[in-house]
Amino acid sequence: MRHNRDDKRFSRPSGHLRCMMANLVNDLIVHGRIKTTTPKAKELRRFAERMITLGKTGDLSSRRRAMAFMRNKEAVTTLFVDIAPRYKARSGGYTRILKVGFRPGDCAPVSFVELVEEASPAAKAEGKKKGPKSRKKGPETQEKKV
Repeated sequence: MRHNRDDKRFSRPSGHLRCMMANLVNDLIVHGRIKTTTPKAKELRRFAERMITLGKTGDLSSRRRAMAFMRNKEAVTTLFVDIAPRYKARSGGYTRILKVGFRPGDCAPVSFVELVEEASPAAKAEGKKKGPKSRKKGPETQEKKV
């Protein structure tokens, strides 16, 4: 029985479920964007955010915990070296889910899961440097020539 358990099992044994989530997290880290069913995407978000938080910590025990879950050395290295430093100032919400539609075969809802791109400080400053808007003179403000 599943009395008061909030995790989805997707009709799989716990070992299969853990491996499936680890594979989805690996693909998300390596590719930055993956397409999967919406319920799997919502469950994947929990695991991916936890791994990115471990990457932000960056110490040896965090790296070992991430390696124990993901079991892919290249993905863990990418997580700790490339992805986690992008989100140092962000306290959560590293992923977004974009609903795409329905799968043709079984009409399952399909979504994209992607990492939120953090704008660089230079790009933020570039956006703020816009000059004052030029006002167009309307008919009431134009001078009449005689």
